Amino acid sequence: MRLGVLDVGSNTVHLLVVDAHRGGHPMPMSSTKATLRLSENMDDEGRITVQGAERLIATVAEFASIAETSRCVELMPFATSALRDATNSDEVLARVRAETGVDLQVLAGVDEARLTFLAVRRWYGWSAGRILNLDIGGGSLEMTNGGDEEPDVAVSLQLGAGRLTREWLREDPPGKRRVAVLRDWLDAELVVSAKQLLGGGPPDLAVGTSKTFRSLARLTGAAPSSSGLRVRRTLTSSGLRQLIAFISRMTASDRAELEGVSSDRSQQLVAGALVAEASMRALSLDTLEICPWALREGLILRKLDTDMNGGPQAISSPGPAAETGGPAPDSGPAQSGPIETVPS
Repeated sequence: MRLGVLDVGSNTVHLLVVDAHRGGHPMPMSSTKATLRLSENMDDEGRITVQGAERLIATVAEFASIAETSRCVELMPFATSALRDATNSDEVLARVRAETGVDLQVLAGVDEARLTFLAVRRWYGWSAGRILNLDIGGGSLEMTNGGDEEPDVAVSLQLGAGRLTREWLREDPPGKRRVAVLRDWLDAELVVSAKQLLGGGPPDLAVGTSKTFRSLARLTGAAPSSSGLRVRRTLTSSGLRQLIAFISRMTASDRAELEGVSSDRSQQLVAGALVAEASMRALSLDTLEICPWALREGLILRKLDTDMNGGPQAISSPGPAAETGGPAPDSGPAQSGPIETVPS
């Protein structure tokens, strides 16, 4: 069964086409991306501009056509923080539906967190124990902690890299004092959420997902993407501090020349690094494992779990647990824990 996942984020639109079947893990067939910068196409009232809406519609129509050409039996389209936060979200979504036939589903922040956590759990397997996961997007930061497939605690905060860049770091490069003030502000913002997150229990494994964490890990010495998904990659707090001192003095165009940094993300790299640093500090984490699976894979896995017979099905772990002989996921249904949503 070939599935397409259409992800409309704050910065990019991403179509992932996978060959998916129950009892195995999804195999990527193709990946197509386009820069959208939807969050930059908003007016002072938080409305997506006419130009932004038209660009969104054209991109969704193009990617829906690609999914059809790729013979996807189903397209799963979703949008995250940019459309979630827009004051004219309903109007824009109605236009997308009317003009492209694609019904974009806007995910709540806590649902982003839960689906990403599912993907992380399936990657590492049950032998990983209790997992704490951090995910930095363009508009929000999601944090989860749990010992099952559903997190015991899930937190979504409006601390995305793109959002903080627009609100705090408009100068290029950002001023040294501005970076210091943002650091202090992030520490204060994360106190309550960190306490709630750690209240779920101490983690056996701390994980980072998202392009931001992958870029930060690459810049601090992790293997490039060309080395493959299964190569272990980590991000350390000490490496991150050194990196921030370096990239905060660079312009966005200079950062775009760094290996592993795309031009569309170079502008928000400093803010993303500061969020990562503050989150690790608040949670007393020295090292994060970088997981290649995240939200899109979580959506696919949930689809496979509930498809056909409507019951959850075990998907074998493709990550370290599987390779080292760790136990595969149990075939029984996951038990949901309490979910906490903490506003910023």
